[in-house]
Amino acid sequence: MKKFLYKIVIESDSRRGRFFDLFIQILIILSLVAFSIETLPNLDSRYQSILNNFEIFSVIIFSIEYLLRVFLTKSFLKYMFSFFGIIDFLAILPFYLSTGIDLRSIRIFRLFRLFRIFKLFKYNKALDRINSAFNEIKNELVIFLVATTFLIYFASIGIYYFENPVQPELFKSVFHSMWWAVTTLTTVSYGDMYPITNGGKIFTTLIIFIGIGMISIPTGLLASAFSKTIKNK
Repeated sequence: MKKFLYKIVIESDSRRGRFFDLFIQILIILSLVAFSIETLPNLDSRYQSILNNFEIFSVIIFSIEYLLRVFLTKSFLKYMFSFFGIIDFLAILPFYLSTGIDLRSIRIFRLFRLFRIFKLFKYNKALDRINSAFNEIKNELVIFLVATTFLIYFASIGIYYFENPVQPELFKSVFHSMWWAVTTLTTVSYGDMYPITNGGKIFTTLIIFIGIGMISIPTGLLASAFSKTIKNK
């Protein structure tokens, strides 16, 4: 029996296993849709009752799946503390925390139901390629993130010295200026903080051009890594 369940739940390469995966995926999507419907104002009590019953049903299924994976996995602790093991646990946690507890603050745990969307990732084979691609360039990405952090800090200092004397209410400090640096480097620029001095405008132009160039770096790295991964597969 254990071997039979293992092929369905863990390996899922048989017809029954694929059906089980598809069933779980559909249930995840439906539970997320139900969660969204619950947020509608003035929802009829009949529909609320249906959604509550569906939530109980989905949590029972997810709980059974989680317990089966714990039981069937050779190293159950490794699964429980793995990324998907934690996601599976968080997907059912809010239901058990809120049951029988009449505390409004406990409703915050309902947000953990959003973790169910991550459960879909384990059933997508294409994610293996994404994982391989990221592993291929992880060192380059770390260097890029460090360089980006340094550039954000440099941009924050620069705009602070240009704009603080004339806009002290917006550019109060280097830390307040970091929001401007992030939006400018990413070329989003919401318009809530912008330079009015000539020096600040020239400095901003320089930062925007640097930001445009920096956006292409991770894009090129990922494109190259995906191409290499797909070729190897």
